[in-house]
Amino acid sequence: MKRLRRGWWLATGTGVLTLLALASLAIGSRPIPLATALDALRAYDPGNDLHLIVRELRVPRLITAVFAGAALGVAGAIMQAVTRNPLAEPGLLGINAGAAVAVVLGVTVFGLTRPAHYVWLAALGAGLAGSAVFLLGRAHETGTNPIRLVLAGAGLSIVLGAITGIVVINAPPTAFDDFRHWAAGSVEGASFEAVAVLSVCVVAGFLTALSVVGGLNALALGQELGQALGAAPHRIWLTACLAVMLLAGAATATAGPIGFVGLIAPHLSRALLGADHRWILPGAGLAAAILLLGADLVGRVVAAPSEVAAGIVAALVGGPFFIVAVRRFRVSRP
Repeated sequence: MKRLRRGWWLATGTGVLTLLALASLAIGSRPIPLATALDALRAYDPGNDLHLIVRELRVPRLITAVFAGAALGVAGAIMQAVTRNPLAEPGLLGINAGAAVAVVLGVTVFGLTRPAHYVWLAALGAGLAGSAVFLLGRAHETGTNPIRLVLAGAGLSIVLGAITGIVVINAPPTAFDDFRHWAAGSVEGASFEAVAVLSVCVVAGFLTALSVVGGLNALALGQELGQALGAAPHRIWLTACLAVMLLAGAATATAGPIGFVGLIAPHLSRALLGADHRWILPGAGLAAAILLLGADLVGRVVAAPSEVAAGIVAALVGGPFFIVAVRRFRVSRP
């Protein structure tokens, strides 16, 4: 019965995501009839400007929102599992800030202009920042005081944000304009080149996470009990960190530092699918894809014909959720 209920929720989520995807093809500064949008996929006509808009602008934007959202959701679920901290997510623990610094340095110092070029820098920056937060917050102790991780992440994010600001202020105007658009967390202007790199990193990160999903279930019970069940904490930590580097780094490089999506989605998945991470990870990825794609659609509508970046809409929704989570969360004492 439980498996049937889980399957029903996943099927429902897939249906919602499909409806949002169809809406994403039709809704924008220039509305396009859904039949015309589908024709652009089935029988593409390069001479039809509506087909060009769908194929060259909206399809890569749609795929980027889905893959980047899924990456942030899975990364958040992994981080909450290994740290045993329900407030953990890439944005709150400095990982997005680390990726942002790496991207800014790549654009301003090395002259990189495409996500395909600086995505690996973003993954490296995400990994270094995450490792620093884990060490400062003593996350290897599996969260005997989980709020310490949030404080360490907040402190490191402030420092990295200051470094980013210094670099951007002294950058050429063109680099500043590009960074301003990217820093808002927007999937507008996505390209198939970026989609290709993002999809490879997301698939690799998800497969890496699945390789230790049993260990995540064990570690969620605590380090001592996890070891008693046969888990190898250090190997699981290293593998989980690699997965988060790939997922959060690629998502941040292509869509900007989007916050709160990786926090909300694992909670939704856990509430609907239970505590088994074999279900939580795909559920969190699906929920986060729905959240980010929905935020992108809302951003297109609320200020039409202009747009509000998806990252801003996600923050408006995620901020109150974070406040509620903090009020309900009780720090366990060692």
